[in-house]
Parts: sequence; structure tokens; C-alpha cells
Amino acid sequence: MLLETYRLEIFNSKCNPGAMAVHCFAHLDQDVSEAIPYLNTVLGGFNVTREPPSVTFRSQGKLITVHGDKIAINALKDETEARKIVEWLKREINEAWDKRGEIEPSYESLPRPQVMPILKLLPKTNCRQCGEPTCMVFAVSVTEGVKGVEDCPPLTEENQKKLKEYLTPFKLDF
Repeated sequence: MLLETYRLEIFNSKCNPGAMAVHCFAHLDQDVSEAIPYLNTVLGGFNVTREPPSVTFRSQGKLITVHGDKIAINALKDETEARKIVEWLKREINEAWDKRGEIEPSYESLPRPQVMPILKLLPKTNCRQCGEPTCMVFAVSVTEGVKGVEDCPPLTEENQKKLKEYLTPFKLDF
């Protein structure tokens, strides 16, 4: 087992201290740097760096970045959700490491969705129901994995389906 223990740090955003969501760092007691390219193959990161090793992906509606010595997760409800996701990720890291002989390591980022195809499907009313000031900002947030199809209430059912289809190859789990 590569990753055995970690310490959880839960905090509020410094730039938005009144936000309801919290963020967390899981400070890893074991270095998982060598597992990162295998984890990238398994989970499909959209941002991968070699030095220092890290992979960022979206899963369970969260942006997650795995570094050699810590895991960062955004927009969590509470510590319980943080622990649940970190424990899931711990299992994923250990499983990828255990099966590394069967997995082709990847240092490549997945292709990222483009803003304009997303924007074309949005209502373009700038209604702010998604929490963003404009549909353009919302579209950028979708490309970054911060927002998802479900975050645009006025999106028609037909365009929801089209947007989900567009995002599927990018492994943004909606």
C-alpha cells in the first residue's frame, strides 16, 4: 500500500470568506509522486505536470488536484464529504499503484472543452442563476470543471443533452 495516512485540513476560501462551501487539503504522510502518471491514466486528468508531479481532474462534482505530498479539493459541503472523497481517492491511488504493471502511465493532459461550443448551447440571458455574472463566465467555468450542466437552471432539456454529449469525451463527469 503506497498511501496509508494523511492529515485533513478544512478551510474557507480567503477570497470569499462568506461562502458556504469549504475546501480541503489532505496532507499525505507518504509521497505518491510515482503513482501520479498511473492515476492520470485511470482517472483522466485534464491538467498534468511532470515537475513537480501533479494531476488535476474533476470527479464527484469537485476539482481535485493530487500532488506528491497533498491532495486539494474544492467546494465541499463539510468535513464529512471531504473525508469521503479523500478516502475514495486513497483507494484509487493505491489501486493504480498496485496495478501499475498493467497500466500504461500517462503524462499527457486530456483535451479540454472549448468555450464557444458550450456558450452556443447556453441561453445567453446572463440571468446569474448559476452564480456567475454572465453566460460567458459560466462557459469558462464549465471548461475548467468548476461548473456543470446541472448548474444552469434555464438550460433547455435538449441543450442539456447536447452539452452532456459534448463534455463526455473530456471526462467531465456529469
